[in-house]
Amino acid sequence: MRLFGRREPLHTQLAREAGLPLGEETTRPAWDTAGIHGLHRERRFDAVVTVEAPEIDGDRASFVALPGGDLVVEEGPGDPTPLATALDRELEAPYRAEAVRRDEALWAVAGRRIEVVELPGVGGDELELAFHGPERTFRIDGKPGFGSIPVLERPEHVVRARRIAAELWEVDADPL
Repeated sequence: MRLFGRREPLHTQLAREAGLPLGEETTRPAWDTAGIHGLHRERRFDAVVTVEAPEIDGDRASFVALPGGDLVVEEGPGDPTPLATALDRELEAPYRAEAVRRDEALWAVAGRRIEVVELPGVGGDELELAFHGPERTFRIDGKPGFGSIPVLERPEHVVRARRIAAELWEVDADPL
């Protein structure tokens, strides 16, 4: 009797006792044979759809859909309404969307939910607010800022806000 270890590996013993084939004839799961390992990438989009929209010019579009149905176009055609309408079936506004033409009529549209807040009277286009314990750092367009924006304050987070249009800002918060 051995004190430590086994004469045959446990998986071999269990397979033999269960009557399962073990060896070259055993089929391996796809993830094992493909060499895929590690953690999966975080999902970039919450919804992806295709839509036929031959009337839209260009090959790319990016826009933000706001609550209430307004669209803020950042790149591409002046009216991406057909693209947003298709995505609205899968994703509730507010969201940020990217679209790519696949052929003469077909577009692929992907969107991800965003948080939108109204910040009246705030200057700049990009804000960053970090809280770590008693320390607080506030930057406006990369430069040190003073004051406070209570709606952005989240303990032990870095909060970034980017102006969408006028007083509407997209907010992203990452824990420290």
